[in-house]
Amino acid sequence: MMILFFATGCATGSGGVNAPNQRDKPYLILISIDGFRWDYQNAYDTPTLDRIAESGVRAEAMVPAFPTLTFPNHYTIATGLYPANHRLIGNRFPSLDRKRFYSLRDRESVQDGSWYGGQPIWVAAEKNEMVSAAYFFVGTEAPVDGVPLTYWHQFDASVPGMARIQKTLEWLAMPDEKRPHMITLYFEDVDVATHSHGPGSPQSIESIKRVDRYLAALMDGVAGLPIADDVYFIVVSDHGQGAYIEGARPFIIDTVVDLDDMIVVDRESAAFLYLREPDEIRARTVRDAINSTWAHGRAMLPSDTPADWRVADGAGFADVIVQADPGYAVFTSGDLIGHGVVGNHGWPREDKNMHGIFLASGPRLPKDVVIPPFDNVDVYPLMMEILELPITTPIDGDPGTLLNLLEPN
Repeated sequence: MMILFFATGCATGSGGVNAPNQRDKPYLILISIDGFRWDYQNAYDTPTLDRIAESGVRAEAMVPAFPTLTFPNHYTIATGLYPANHRLIGNRFPSLDRKRFYSLRDRESVQDGSWYGGQPIWVAAEKNEMVSAAYFFVGTEAPVDGVPLTYWHQFDASVPGMARIQKTLEWLAMPDEKRPHMITLYFEDVDVATHSHGPGSPQSIESIKRVDRYLAALMDGVAGLPIADDVYFIVVSDHGQGAYIEGARPFIIDTVVDLDDMIVVDRESAAFLYLREPDEIRARTVRDAINSTWAHGRAMLPSDTPADWRVADGAGFADVIVQADPGYAVFTSGDLIGHGVVGNHGWPREDKNMHGIFLASGPRLPKDVVIPPFDNVDVYPLMMEILELPITTPIDGDPGTLLNLLEPN
């Protein structure tokens, strides 16, 4: 059974009530379709996404941050910070002192606010006494900076998409003093289907159409509400998806490197090697041993990575980042072969298959406008402007990327 969490009496949040000066503000629904690649809307039947694009703005693509994984990129969208600065640098990773571990499947770490930096959009709302709600989104289960959302759900993939839509419509039908102005929605369908069956598979295509139907129900439901003219929709994805090259042999790290002194995180498209004790000479030796024998990828120290990956020193990134070329796989051990996926992400952010989507519609946005690709870190300033909230903490996002789309308030 799905549990709805309701936070009350939070000294630094809204306390479940919109302040009087927030009640006439617009409403924003931030919708994430996990793994929805930039070109899926062109390739498949998506009438609702087309409807949003025609009534608003669509980007040719949205470029994810490194690494091109679910948790770092959702939280980048939510905070306007690159992973090095918001600290959620992977789906799984050890703490700086290597004594704790964050994992997307570990509820204790997922709900521990100390892992999360920055000021996500819902915390900004709550701190300004504006009610927020989430039907799933990375970071919404934890009280970041000690501030919980008013309404939130613990992630449960068994909850049908239409149930998530129905709850969102119920929130938007609440009295104005309790009605959330900032709402997140998340759908994993496309990512799950494409991992299991690959991009372009019948199962992946059906998942795309299914999520589009969810969005149709949402938009139709909102259209029937008194606040319909004040609602903005932003639809994003955290990354795209690619396919493995048929017949390509994976690279096996432990055939050339002893991993006994390391914590390893496998992603198939990449591997992250953490030394239990800092040792730059050892890290360089590991890097060089891999690179001397591997033709379809590259091992790197953080200082070797491309500048636009923004792998900062001291941010907790792996001592050795082992990145496969697009379409190729890397495993730390041969025992893992055969337990993988058909479609994947986690390849370099410059690989176009890793790029996602951005669509937005609402009262101050123009209609049927297409904009060039941009980095997902730039969504945050737009969301803050829509909600008419001040940006009071440092961000990496460039306000100049999207704010010029808005008509004067």
